[in-house]
Amino acid sequence: MATSAITIDWPNGQTSSCHAGCDWLLAAQAAGFRIPTGCLGGSCGACEIEVNGQVVRACIATVPPKSPLRVELASDPYW
Repeated sequence: MATSAITIDWPNGQTSSCHAGCDWLLAAQAAGFRIPTGCLGGSCGACEIEVNGQVVRACIATVPPKSPLRVELASDPYW
């Protein structure tokens, strides 16, 4: 069964598409958007993004099967 492409709107004004389950960091890279990273294990929070208002850690999360998605950088007061 084929999966449909998920549309993602990035903070840099770019719009891209990928399949559900794609790694967030790879999806961002393909769109020319850099998500800051730290530990790459989900514990530091440097890679937090807001996806349709929900905060996720991009280094350990994948693109959900919901379209369209609006991404914003989440601010972490400790960084």
